[in-house]
Amino acid sequence: MTSTLTEPMTSTLTEPMTSTFATALRRSARLEELIREDAGPFRILTGDRPTGDLHLGHYFGTLANRVRLQDAGAEVLVLIADYQVLTDRDTADRLDEQVMGLVLDYLAIGIDPARSTIFAHSAVSGLNQLMLPFLSLVTAGELRRNPTVKDEIAHSRQSSVSGLMFTYPVHQAADILFCKANLVPVGQDQLPHLELTRLIARRFNERYPGGGSPVFPEPDALLSSAPLLLGTDGGKMSKSRGNAIALRATADETARLIKGAKTDARRHISYDPAARPEVSSLVLLAALCTDRDPVSVAAEIGDGGAAALKRTVTEAVNDRFAPIRARRGELAADPGHARRVLRDGCARASAIADATLTEVRAVMGMRY
Repeated sequence: MTSTLTEPMTSTLTEPMTSTFATALRRSARLEELIREDAGPFRILTGDRPTGDLHLGHYFGTLANRVRLQDAGAEVLVLIADYQVLTDRDTADRLDEQVMGLVLDYLAIGIDPARSTIFAHSAVSGLNQLMLPFLSLVTAGELRRNPTVKDEIAHSRQSSVSGLMFTYPVHQAADILFCKANLVPVGQDQLPHLELTRLIARRFNERYPGGGSPVFPEPDALLSSAPLLLGTDGGKMSKSRGNAIALRATADETARLIKGAKTDARRHISYDPAARPEVSSLVLLAALCTDRDPVSVAAEIGDGGAAALKRTVTEAVNDRFAPIRARRGELAADPGHARRVLRDGCARASAIADATLTEVRAVMGMRY
């Protein structure tokens, strides 16, 4: 499965991010055109680490986009990256609960296991085995210079840098290439990881030509245009900071969290993300939930002040997510169903990984 784009992404891991980002933006615009024409040729890999409840930032940032791509006809694989929980922490707490919570969230928002594959790292041995040949294709210096790795290390919960954290981008390359994904939705900060994946694919194909077509595609980045939603404290919305509204939150919990959200001292409500980030983030949340323009939402509230703003946001969020929460409740009442979905997805992903690994062994001369 190969991309139909012809513009090469010739950047290296040391090329300025502005150049890489500009190239990725152009490619993403073309990719969206191709998806509208026919999404069938695209195999998409995306996923999450099971480190806490998914929240509204996740929904508008990535989750809704997964459903859009699935419904457009693309093949979507959703990875629950349970091994990667250990990249920045010493133990994986309540892992089973967190993994099953992700499955419930995925199903509730509309991921259809008949059309998409939900699977977990630890259940797909062929995927993880690809890390060994992939590690031989990159240098320690290339890993050390990766800006995303540097950021992960800086914010790590571990007392020292583990080998898993250091090689995280190579593991991510295995995530993408085991299924020969040719499209990966990412934010700008993830471009270095994807560029390393492209580099690994290119180097593998050059080193092990096998006399036929290349084993791995060089996957494209589909850049997210998702708006930034701030947490209730005015900082980045995050699972770990206690400032997010979970998808599974009740209507009362949502009202309480929004009531305590940070705003500012000005009574008149306006949409000005640069000058009024906290107020504007709340306005944007109401707009996203009601499919409206944030400027018109702010104008409608006008001199109503923070109380009216928070009331508007609370109603919008609870109205938008009531069906999703109801569906999640129904799914949670039958935990066996979610486990069957995950088990079936892991079996499907394992079959894909085994086929890829067989091909890799053949071109490497390791078929004994």
